[in-house]
Amino acid sequence: MATVLLLRHGRTTANATGELAGRLPVELDEAGRGQAQRVGERLRKLPLAAVVTSPLIRCRQTLELALPDVVPEVDEGLIECGYGDWEGRPLKELTGEPLWPVVQQHPSAAVFPNGEAMAAMSARAVATIRRWDARVTATHGPEALWLACSHGDVIKAIVADAMGLHLDEFQRLVADPASVSVIRYTPTRPFLVRLNDTADLSALIPPKPAEGALPESDAAVGGGAGGGA
Repeated sequence: MATVLLLRHGRTTANATGELAGRLPVELDEAGRGQAQRVGERLRKLPLAAVVTSPLIRCRQTLELALPDVVPEVDEGLIECGYGDWEGRPLKELTGEPLWPVVQQHPSAAVFPNGEAMAAMSARAVATIRRWDARVTATHGPEALWLACSHGDVIKAIVADAMGLHLDEFQRLVADPASVSVIRYTPTRPFLVRLNDTADLSALIPPKPAEGALPESDAAVGGGAGGGA
């Protein structure tokens, strides 16, 4: 299967002031624009077969700065969790809400007032990524790389699913602004290749197969049969 790079948008004005943005149209601040430009220097080295984004402006701005020559496809399935009445409120204020410890310790039970359940967010985000991954694989082959730009909680939920973690464990994961997390899906199980990464990405470029060489999947099976660490 193809390999997906999960890019979190750059820092926003809400990140800077400590507010929960949710689906509000907050934009990148100066630091976030710089982050987007720097991650673009890493991403432009890669042969990306597809680029997909959340519809929110902070993700679209991130891609405009990072990959200015690319027109991404917008998918509502990658939108931020709907925090309902919590949106726009300071995080330091939200910590006093009775729902706060549920969100942190038992998020699979959390339903935001006039908003979305975290379990529903996780289900639609994972389904969106798996649908796109199958589409990219069918169109471009199993060695293809593609990019999805989304939000912190969404990315953490997708990573938790790939790791076989219950949603109640996803708050242990970190996805910083402009970081990249990488998942490779296979017919049997996903593999987490990178998490919250800010380093060079060129090692992800698939090598050109040598003439007469076994396909990667066959070679991996053959190598594993001999044992070893």
